[in-house]
Amino acid sequence: MSQSLMGLQHVFSFPLLFTFLLFLFMAMKHYCKQSKQRLPPGPWKLPFIGNLHQIFGLLPHCHLRILAKKYGPLMHLQLGEITALVVSSPEAAKEAFGSMREVEVQNMIESIALSGGHPVNLSQKLSSLSNNITARAAFGSKCKDQEEFLSAIKETRDLTGGFNVPDVFPSIKFLHLFSGVKPALERLHQKIDSMLTDIINQHKLRRQTTESGNGKLEEEDLVDVLLNLQESGDLDFPLTTENIKASSWYVMFTAGSDTSSTTMEWAMSELIKNPKMMDKAQAEVRNVLKGKKKIKEKDIEEVNYLKLVIKETLRFHPPAPLLLPREARERCEINGYEIAIKTRVIVNVRAIGRDPEYWNNPECFEPARFHNSSFDFKGANFEFIPFGAGRRMCPGISFGIANIELPLALLLYQFNWKLPNGLRPEQLDMRESFGVTVRRKNGLHLIATPYVPFALLSKCIQQK
Repeated sequence: MSQSLMGLQHVFSFPLLFTFLLFLFMAMKHYCKQSKQRLPPGPWKLPFIGNLHQIFGLLPHCHLRILAKKYGPLMHLQLGEITALVVSSPEAAKEAFGSMREVEVQNMIESIALSGGHPVNLSQKLSSLSNNITARAAFGSKCKDQEEFLSAIKETRDLTGGFNVPDVFPSIKFLHLFSGVKPALERLHQKIDSMLTDIINQHKLRRQTTESGNGKLEEEDLVDVLLNLQESGDLDFPLTTENIKASSWYVMFTAGSDTSSTTMEWAMSELIKNPKMMDKAQAEVRNVLKGKKKIKEKDIEEVNYLKLVIKETLRFHPPAPLLLPREARERCEINGYEIAIKTRVIVNVRAIGRDPEYWNNPECFEPARFHNSSFDFKGANFEFIPFGAGRRMCPGISFGIANIELPLALLLYQFNWKLPNGLRPEQLDMRESFGVTVRRKNGLHLIATPYVPFALLSKCIQQK
């Protein structure tokens, strides 16, 4: 009996001893690294994990904002082995695809008109719309296996969104094995690479068939443009097939499909929650469009209040509240603080957009705040940088905004909206879910009733 107890003690003592030694080693390593640096202020850190316990959760951008209120606009955090600088202040911080976009938006409008008064999952509709527009712009209208490709892109976004433990402890290799993220990303990379190869080969075959018949491509997409550059040899460097695949992958991952759908989702949520704003936006859209049955992008240039709603949505609900982290390539100084080489710089756009020093009533949704304001979202005003700023800002701003304005205008033009099951506007669930973008925790389900002058639209579609 005593021997078995001793055996059990031996079994349990080794993992405990190993854990203690690892904990002690990481604590000493951390202490030695930060001996005399003049670092920005930050919360007290635990050995080994640093400040991870203070930001891990469903909404890390909100935790970071709370910490920034206490420790200031430049805040030092230790995320495992990673030194991070969180920036939470502004000081520290459409024609080519027009017709294609109009077709996709009209398809969505028709599908909503078929709902027959039943609740519509508008979140799902907007996500599908954004994905279809981006995929069509990149690969054309006849992309084989589009759904499978978009599914792989979504899975990649889900895996890379938020904080992953192996990312903040890069030297502990076995964490990658336990998390399963790295092998999953490698599997997805192989799958996406294979599909991109097929897409490029399909484009080459279509081009050869068209050229042999002395014809001309009806609709050029991104891959066609890149293949034209490859064939012309006008660039100063050779454009390989791998370059084309990388460019296509970058566009699909960052071109704003998630950003666009998330922004529209929050804009519609805020309008539903604020009926007076909804009435004002709909009155403007219906006055500007004046009974038109076929709407083009040029027709919505004067929907000024709707553009204010979009700006305020980007301030109040930035789709990516934490910009992609950057790493300091050399030591530098910001606001008198020493920033070490390889420090991860995390810009909290959510905190900047709700900073009471720069915004009146920052916790209220007020589109009118942008009336007669020179603020834009193109990086010139550091108080308002939902897409970042400088050379590293999002390259797809114009594409993304065009994907927001037209769908929203048509949703307000064609339908009246209300919550299902007799819910009142103030009862709308506005909770968030964190990921690559911050979406609604629960989908936006609404009842769409065709606007009276367009009631025939629904009947005509149902008779198809």
